[in-house]
This record gives sequence, C-alpha cells and structure tokens, in this order.
Amino acid sequence: MLSRCTWLNAPRHWRLDGGSLHVVTDHGTDFWRETHYGFTRDSGHLFALATDGDFTAELRVRASYAALYDQAGIMVRVDDRHWVKAGIELSDGQAMLSSVLTAGQSDWATGPFYGDAADFRLRATVAAGVLRLQASADGRTWPLLRLCPFPKAASYLVGPMCCTPERAGLAVEFSDFRVTAPSGRDLHDLS
Repeated sequence: MLSRCTWLNAPRHWRLDGGSLHVVTDHGTDFWRETHYGFTRDSGHLFALATDGDFTAELRVRASYAALYDQAGIMVRVDDRHWVKAGIELSDGQAMLSSVLTAGQSDWATGPFYGDAADFRLRATVAAGVLRLQASADGRTWPLLRLCPFPKAASYLVGPMCCTPERAGLAVEFSDFRVTAPSGRDLHDLS
C-alpha cells in the first residue's frame, strides 16, 4: 500500500524497500498552526494515500528519538487547516504519546507511552464525522488515544508522518501500512 502513496514535503533522503518506508528527516520540519507559539508550519514529511471517504488505517513505526520535538507517526489530513497527527514525540526528555488536532488552530495533548517508543503501532479510524485514534505496543491490544469530531469529507489523505523542528536526521522506518473500510468496532473493544 505504501507504493500508492505520494509526498507532501518529500525529505531529501527516503526509500521504499519492499513493504517498508525508510525516511531521514530534514531540518526544521513541522506541522503546527498558531496556538501558543504564534507561527504556522506546514513543512513536515507526509507520505499519504487518498481515501475514498471514511476508513481505518494502521501503521507500524520504528525510530530512535533524540532531540526536542522529534516525532513520527500517522497523519490524517483534509487540508492545511484541518488535520490530525499522532505518534511518539520527544518532549521534556521523554518519548511521549502525542496527538495534535488542528481545526484552524492546533491543540496538543501528550501522555506517557508504556510500551517501547522505538517500535509501536497506530490506528486511525474516521467515520461519520468522528476520528478515533488508538496506539498499540504489540499490535494486539489497542487502547484509545483520542476521540474527537473531525470534518466529513469525500476523501482524506492518510499515511506516515515525521518531523524534526529542532534538527535534521531522525531515521524512521514505517511498515505494515494498510487502509480499509472503517472497522466498526465498539469504542471499548481493544482488539
């Protein structure tokens, strides 16, 4: 499925290797709109697939975070003012589970991740104007990360995302990317 994706802000160094995408981030890359910092950045790396409406997407992410705001995960995007990114982000010296929802302006929510931040999985489901984000340490148990309203659209861009606002050189491997019809699982179904 990665072979069907296209870049928004392609990094200088990347390659597809079978079912894996290998990326090394460029310097000063980020996705952010206004809140707290007062600036807008739309320079992060996104390797996305256009959906035919609602969907569930899953992704495995492997990276070693070293500098403030190093981040890698998944993004769902309608346009430059309506998107969400989620994954691991280095903040205050810790690899935190992070999500940023942007509807004109960005918010930011972080929390501890109890698995191995260097190897984790994400799931995003968009259905009927609702976004559900889940994170997994093992690919079997999927606790809820975020549930929120999200714009209804005929198509979304979804795929691997990574950024390094303070440096260049975060090496990330993305794999096991798949996009299907919305899962329809109960909110408290952790499978």
